[in-house]
Amino acid sequence: MVMRTDVHLRDLRYFLAVAEELHFTRAAERVYVSQPALSKQIRALERQLGVELFRRDRRGVALTAAGTALLPHARRVLEGWEEAATAVERARAAQRSTLVVGMSTSPGRGGLLPAIRSRFTAAYPDAAVRLRQVGWEDPTAGLAGGEADVAFVWLPLPDAGRYDWTVVAEEPRLVALPETHPLAARTDLTLADLAGEPFLALPPSAGVLRDHWLALDERPGGPLRVGAEIAGTEETYEALVAGLGICLVAAGNAPLISLGGVTTRPVHGLSPSRYVLAWRVEDGSRPLVRGYAEACRRATGRPRSGRGRP
Repeated sequence: MVMRTDVHLRDLRYFLAVAEELHFTRAAERVYVSQPALSKQIRALERQLGVELFRRDRRGVALTAAGTALLPHARRVLEGWEEAATAVERARAAQRSTLVVGMSTSPGRGGLLPAIRSRFTAAYPDAAVRLRQVGWEDPTAGLAGGEADVAFVWLPLPDAGRYDWTVVAEEPRLVALPETHPLAARTDLTLADLAGEPFLALPPSAGVLRDHWLALDERPGGPLRVGAEIAGTEETYEALVAGLGICLVAAGNAPLISLGGVTTRPVHGLSPSRYVLAWRVEDGSRPLVRGYAEACRRATGRPRSGRGRP
């Protein structure tokens, strides 16, 4: 019958110390416990296994046949655990030295990312930066779910009190539309001019950010027509070319969709968009997060923004 029992690693360490020293006092000193405590633990292990592991007499301590059989296996278990603990620590160290930067679209904007990276790596040469592309379904670009440590996102953020940020750019919102659209002949438009036009909208999961890019708080009265939902730059361009609707776009992102067949026009009286580097409030004291935010502020020449507010 095969014996099935759970043994603590501590007990195997105590057994190994006694087996290698063949002396309870020296073994106790080696594992930093008292000799009576060590003897008690060895007795408990023997009772648990149902065998004697050591023969004790006036001449000293010796391994029994069962103890001799256990010894190589105990060594392998402890060595395996040490290797596992080392691997876990390496993984933890790698995690501490890796910063995940989320984004839904590339920041672009005059080489912003390389400028931030050069400043960040100068301050943290051993840190690795990993970029993570996130769909427009998640307006926090991975922050809310913990997939990103910092993220380039647009305000407003859902549940804004969870985040702190520094502003990267404040840019006008333009309207993007097909070159063949009647309004494309105009050089300056208002929201009233866009009333009744079908709009391309972010997915409902984008929440307040969807509302922002539909200008719900600023558009004149009347029903909103959603021509299609978009979750990425390519989808937006294809929907515009297909005439499914028009959309608002930040000036810095206009080159991403102003390709063949699409143009942009200013919208008079429309509040600007704000592009920020954000992070979770509780992570604000992490060195890599703090360092990346500082590198961003230096690269953009902007001061720190307030927690949970623009």
